[in-house]
Amino acid sequence: MEQSDDFSAHYHDLLEGRYDCPDRLVLNGYFSLGQTGGGFRTWWRRLTGSDETLDQAHLLDLAGRFSRRVHAFAKSHRIRLIHCAPGTRKHELAEQHRPADPKFTGLFLILVAKAPAPVWEVTTSRHGVPHLTRKKPWPYVNHYHFHVLDPEWGHLTFKVSGHPPFGVQVMLNGHEWVERCARHQAIAAVKEGNCFVGGSDLPALDRLAEALGAEDAIGRVTEVCERWVYSTCLCFALDREEQQRSGFRYQYSCFQVEYSRNLVFARGTELEAVYQGFIDRTRRVLDVPTLKTIFGRKHRPHLLRRAGATTPRIERVVDASHYDVTVFKVHFGRLTLKVYDKGARVLRIEVIAHSVKELRCGKRLEKLPIMLATLPRMVIDFLNVMQAAHCGALDPAALDTLPQPTQRGTRRLAGIDLQKPRMRAVVEALLSLAPAPNGFTAGDVAAKIGDRLSPTTYTPRHAAYDLRKLRGKELVTRVGTTRRYRLAPPAIRTLVALLILREKIIKPVLAGAGKPKPGRPPKRAHPLDVHYANLQRELRHTLDTLGVAA
Repeated sequence: MEQSDDFSAHYHDLLEGRYDCPDRLVLNGYFSLGQTGGGFRTWWRRLTGSDETLDQAHLLDLAGRFSRRVHAFAKSHRIRLIHCAPGTRKHELAEQHRPADPKFTGLFLILVAKAPAPVWEVTTSRHGVPHLTRKKPWPYVNHYHFHVLDPEWGHLTFKVSGHPPFGVQVMLNGHEWVERCARHQAIAAVKEGNCFVGGSDLPALDRLAEALGAEDAIGRVTEVCERWVYSTCLCFALDREEQQRSGFRYQYSCFQVEYSRNLVFARGTELEAVYQGFIDRTRRVLDVPTLKTIFGRKHRPHLLRRAGATTPRIERVVDASHYDVTVFKVHFGRLTLKVYDKGARVLRIEVIAHSVKELRCGKRLEKLPIMLATLPRMVIDFLNVMQAAHCGALDPAALDTLPQPTQRGTRRLAGIDLQKPRMRAVVEALLSLAPAPNGFTAGDVAAKIGDRLSPTTYTPRHAAYDLRKLRGKELVTRVGTTRRYRLAPPAIRTLVALLILREKIIKPVLAGAGKPKPGRPPKRAHPLDVHYANLQRELRHTLDTLGVAA
C-alpha cells in the first residue's frame, strides 16, 4: 500500500492525501460433506440415524421448516422481514432500515429473494437405496439475507440458501472495519457513505487498512463469520444439538474481492477538472467500452453554497437536487478496473475481482493475503497506464526512427509506419489492451483488430509479426517466458502522442487550411476549436509565404 503511482505523483500538489483500503469481500461458506452425494448421505445418517427418511419429501420439509422458523422468529422479535422483487438493490434497501443507534449490535433485517442454488434431487432404486443427483440447471430457490451489525466489522450480510446443504455467502466491508478500528484507537476518521474524506488522518487509516492484508487477518475474518453464522443463520435450519450431532461445520473460500485507492483532493472543482480532462483524453485512446453516468448521489457542497439547493447543473442532470457521477470502467474477463468520483473531493480507483479464479492464486480463505497483495499491484499498473495515456510525450527522433527497419538476431524486421491503416489499427488495439492486468496475447490483438478491419484478413499470425516489429523498437515487452505481452508506460506515451499528433493536430489543421468558410462564427466556441482556427489561419499565411497552394 505504500507504493506510489504516476497518476498520484503527477497531481500530488492538488491532493490533501490518499489511502488504500480493501473494500468489499465476499466469502462462500460450504459444508464439505454436502457437496457430494455420498457425503450428503453420510451426514443425513448422522442427523437422522438412517437412510430410510432420505427422500424428496423430507428434503422439502427441511426447507419448509427453515422458512417457517425464520418468519416466526422475525414476527416474535419484531424484526423487519421483506420479500424482495427481482432486481431489488438489497444492500441499499438494508441501509434504509439500519438502526440509528450507533451502539446497536445484532440482527436488524431479513430479506427474502430467489436465486439459483445447488439442490439435491433424491430418487430410490428398486432395492430401496436412495440416489442423489444435482438438479440441472440450478433451480431458483428462496435465499435469506440476514443483515447484522457487528461491533468490529459493522454491517455484515449472510445470504443463506433455504435448501440443504444450506450454502452461505458472507459479505464484509473493509471500510467499516477500518472505521471501527480508528474509533477504538482515537484516530480521526470522517466517513461519508463508504469513503473517508477530508479531516481524516489518512496515513493512519492507510496503516490500519494494511493490516487486512496480513496473515492474522484470516483469523479475524473467520472469527466474525463463526460468531454469527451458526447462532443467527443456520439455527433456523438446524438447532445447536442437530449441528453438533451431525458435525455440520462451514469452511470458507473467497469469491469476490474489491480493492480501492482513494485520492482526496483539496478542492472539489480541481477534482472535477482533472477527472473530466482525464476522461476526455483517454477514453478514445484506450477504447473504453463503458463510460456511463450514474445519477442520484448527493449535493456537491460548494455548488449548493454558490448556486442554492434547488439550482440544477447545466450539464447532465436528471434530478435537480442531485449531481452526476461519471464512471470510467474497463473489463478484462472477470476483472474490472474503474475510476469514479466519490463524494465531493474523492477520486476512487478500484479493481474488482468478480471471481478470484482470475487472480490464479487459489480460492481458499488462506489465500486472502496473496489476493490483497496482487490487487494493489493491478491498481498501480492501471494508474500508470492511465497517466501515460493521459499525458503523452513525443520523442523528437521517433518520427524518423520508427519507420526504419530493425534487426532481431538474424531476422530483419520492417519499421512502423503509422500512415498505413493496418499499423494504426495495431497501435490502437495495443493501447486499448494496455490496462490488462495480466498482459495480452497475439490472439487478443487479432480479436481487437478484427473489430476494426476484418477477422479473415488479420489473424493471430499477422498480430505475432506486428508484435515482433514493435518489440524490435522496444515498444512492447514479453511478460517473462510466457506468450503474453505488455506495453511499458514510456511506449504508451510515445504511441499516444503520435496518434494525437496525426489525428488531432495534423489532419484537422490541414483539412481547414484552405479558404475559410463563409458565415457567422458561433457565439460560443470550444477552446479547442479556437486553437484550431488560430492554427489554420497561421498555416494559411505560412503556405502563402512559401508559395504552396492549400
